[in-house]
Amino acid sequence: MKNILLEDSEKLSIEVSKLCDSLTNIKNVHNTIFQLRKSATSVHANIREANYPQSLPDMLSRFQIARKECYETEGWIKNLYSTGNIDIEKFKELRNLAGKIRRLLISSCITIEKKINH
Repeated sequence: MKNILLEDSEKLSIEVSKLCDSLTNIKNVHNTIFQLRKSATSVHANIREANYPQSLPDMLSRFQIARKECYETEGWIKNLYSTGNIDIEKFKELRNLAGKIRRLLISSCITIEKKINH
């Protein structure tokens, strides 16, 4: 069975890592690159962990963390675009992918919360 959330988060992690590698020689973006890579890989790691939860509350917690990290990732991507370090195409590609993942996580969290509360 295809797991779109897992596949898309892995793609985001890989694409962000490639982007960060390509920006290492640019001055004044080292912290942004570090934070972006950290948040994007955290999205994927938490979604992977949620696939083998100890309980529904554990799964919910992992998805909530991934959702917050995804929103943070979107902010770092916007920062790189706003400072002229990435072009509009790369910005839109990564922003759209992160936004898709975040929306899936929001929906998943709502579904899990309903299951927990009933």
